[in-house]
Amino acid sequence: MAKRLGEVALEDLYKAGGSTISIEEATHIYQAIAASKASDPDPRRVWKEVVSRRVLKPWHPHHLHQLVYYSVYAIWDVSINGPPLYWFPSLDESKITNLGRIMEIHGPKLLGTSYKDPIESFSLFLKFSVHHPETYWSIVLEELSVVFQKSPSCILDNSNKLKPSGAWLPGAVLNIAECCLLPSTHPTKEDNSCALVWREEGRDDLDVNRMTLKELREQVTVVANAVDATFSKGDAIAIDMPMTVSAVVIYLGIILAGCVAVSIADSFAAKEIETRLRVSNAKAIFTQIQKIQIRS
Repeated sequence: MAKRLGEVALEDLYKAGGSTISIEEATHIYQAIAASKASDPDPRRVWKEVVSRRVLKPWHPHHLHQLVYYSVYAIWDVSINGPPLYWFPSLDESKITNLGRIMEIHGPKLLGTSYKDPIESFSLFLKFSVHHPETYWSIVLEELSVVFQKSPSCILDNSNKLKPSGAWLPGAVLNIAECCLLPSTHPTKEDNSCALVWREEGRDDLDVNRMTLKELREQVTVVANAVDATFSKGDAIAIDMPMTVSAVVIYLGIILAGCVAVSIADSFAAKEIETRLRVSNAKAIFTQIQKIQIRS
């Protein structure tokens, strides 16, 4: 069990710092933590103050970070309060998150004068989302550019008492790959928006690769057309490949064609791959031949 903050001595901090900090630096950390606790005993605010003061540095040992963090939250009741918070965004940082942008646009209309900003009004907005699922999830679906092939009759149907959690989006039909690839008026989902970022394995000397939404759509469409011309909708198609950009394109192509993607780890032995192909009743498999270099 972690020591409480008041039980952590200067010697504890110095030992946890190993050879990376001096006794003077340990003293500075000790005094800064004590001052933070004295100003406000709430663990969340103490830790936030420790972070904002940059008391702990990136080069300090992980053990020192752990000692301070767990001692600050030593009396924190996880069952009531949830996991103890580690990172606190600034107000500017919070406003550019996906949720922050939604709150800034819709918060004043939904919460009225009660809305202040994404940080101060988070609990109010959370409560609103729980009590008004139709309004909140309509906003989220629009934000995610979800397009239904058949629209749901409602967002949440609570009419069936045998389903205490209700039925979400009853009657809806969609193709999630289509939702991912369609162009949109959303500012982060235009044709020239970056859709994939990757670097070739083992080639850290090369630049990072990027693919736009338009480029991804074009490549996925090629795969989808090939699958659609050969198989029927609902057929299972397996993928036994490393997680490369080609695997992502193939996966989306299978889904876009209306088939079922069966993911198989490329590390599996032949017998395990055979079992998964048989159980899923896969009609085909995408894979690749590994190059083996033999040196004499």
